[in-house]
Amino acid sequence: MSGEIAIARSVAELRRQLGVWRTQGQRVGLVPTMGALHAGHLALVAAAQAQCRRVVASIFVNPRQFGPREDFAAYPRPEADDLAKLAAAKIDLVWMPSVEEMYPDGFATTISLGGPAEPLEGAHRPGHFNGVATVVCKLLTQVAPDAAFFGEKDYQQLLVVRRMARDLNLSVDIVGVPTVREPDGLALSSRNVYLSADERRLAPRLHRAMHEAAAAIAQGTPPASALARAILALGEAGFQVEYLELRDADTLAPMDALAKPARLLAAAHLGRTRLIDNIEVKQEG
Repeated sequence: MSGEIAIARSVAELRRQLGVWRTQGQRVGLVPTMGALHAGHLALVAAAQAQCRRVVASIFVNPRQFGPREDFAAYPRPEADDLAKLAAAKIDLVWMPSVEEMYPDGFATTISLGGPAEPLEGAHRPGHFNGVATVVCKLLTQVAPDAAFFGEKDYQQLLVVRRMARDLNLSVDIVGVPTVREPDGLALSSRNVYLSADERRLAPRLHRAMHEAAAAIAQGTPPASALARAILALGEAGFQVEYLELRDADTLAPMDALAKPARLLAAAHLGRTRLIDNIEVKQEG
């Protein structure tokens, strides 16, 4: 225990507590996080608590999902604040392994996916989803939850984890939880702290441009035309757009017409901050 919250820092400690709950037949939920918690993470906790008797939140900044020029060293790690938020949310257990506990000396296993891991983030961040899949598989193996909760804000990640769980026959429900946004539409993200005041005022334009493009596509505008217009507008506003694409909501296959459930997915840099977002696209009528 640390204050009013239970913390496990070794697999042995984690499994000791989980064993007690298992013998009592209690349903366990897992909320995997990298810390720097915000209202989006707490929405995952609330969703887990609504479905499970016990909830474990993990905090682990996973080095294997960061590229060589990405922000692993600078990624925010406000441990005391995170633990206070989880205590206030009445979490049952926090799983906080060290890098050495998660990847002990000689660790030599990596999970590699195709399918939904290949486009978009997979193309722009080579190796990223291998790192995500490896750590999530370890977390699911360590905790063995009945259900694990992931935000739709990282929509591609959600599909990747679902695919991995199905392919590896993992006995866990992967539950998606809707994106939590600021009142101006900006998707909550731990990386939003990197935005300057001016950039923070500009940042909601990404979500706005996506909604305008989605509405145009739903009304019959060819996706290529609607997306080109949105990318141009974002560029003029100061964004460097990596991708803004219409994809099949289930497979992430490219779509050049709106004929089935679809998702609009985007990644763009604003200053030194990389923003990602996605929204559902529905055909009108």
